[in-house]
Amino acid sequence: MNASTAGTTAPAPAWNGSGGLPAQCGVLGGGRMGSGIAHALLLAGAAVRVAESEDGRAEEARAAVERAVRASEQRGVLTGSATEVLQRLEVGVGARFLAPCGLAVEAVPEDPALKARVLAELDDALAPGAVLATNTSSISIAELAAALGPDRPFLGLHFFNPVPASALVEVVHAPSTPPGLVESARGWVGELGKTAVVVRDAPGFASSRLGLALGLEAVRMVEEGVAAPEDIDAAMVLGYRHPIGPLRLTDLVGLDVRLGIAEHLERTLGPRFAPPQLLRDKVARGELGRKSGRGFYSWEEGSR
Repeated sequence: MNASTAGTTAPAPAWNGSGGLPAQCGVLGGGRMGSGIAHALLLAGAAVRVAESEDGRAEEARAAVERAVRASEQRGVLTGSATEVLQRLEVGVGARFLAPCGLAVEAVPEDPALKARVLAELDDALAPGAVLATNTSSISIAELAAALGPDRPFLGLHFFNPVPASALVEVVHAPSTPPGLVESARGWVGELGKTAVVVRDAPGFASSRLGLALGLEAVRMVEEGVAAPEDIDAAMVLGYRHPIGPLRLTDLVGLDVRLGIAEHLERTLGPRFAPPQLLRDKVARGELGRKSGRGFYSWEEGSR
């Protein structure tokens, strides 16, 4: 475990539209999304700190990032060796481990209370002027900003799963987000080799709102016996050139994640986002998609 430098501060990074990615970046939360974000930051040349809630989880995050970086080396997409890149990775425990970072991305599970709590901890830990971002797919940026001090530069950076393969990041701005920060964030996303789309803070933003609408209708079609999941997905892949069908994508995202987003959008946008009973039933049975081994498809060993 690398020693934390809690209490140290970093000079405020430039985010006036011309500054590059801060040299020291941090990620709070080392799960699938957090480790993927850390991997992307490392490949862009930043020194990266990943903070978790305890030592064991931090070491799991380190192992996940190391696997991803070594896989990138095998694909020939690294500048330098994996060993050299990983020298810029540190892992530790708690928000204060990220104190030296000019940019810190919160990547904990999609729970508003949890996100507000850890964002407040990061706000206390970071130097004045350091940028704080949340990786949320649907929670209001303005509501999360209420947990922060009034001078903290804050916005949403919505990465997509799996982060290494995804080409998109939603840059989500609230009324309190400085315009110069939005332009800087566009540049940072470009440095990560991805494309930024800028979205105003609204329920579901752009991608989750549209993607969920399609996914929920596909679930209703299975529920009504219109067609099998494989055929529904094939219709969208072959007929509309989608790279993946909505039901297989639901399995990859996680049925529980999709259910949580649907319930949030139903509360904020109305009954057109009401979750189908089939989705609720599958989540209740623990059929969460790839992470549990079964969703609309089987993901067990040997299954497609």
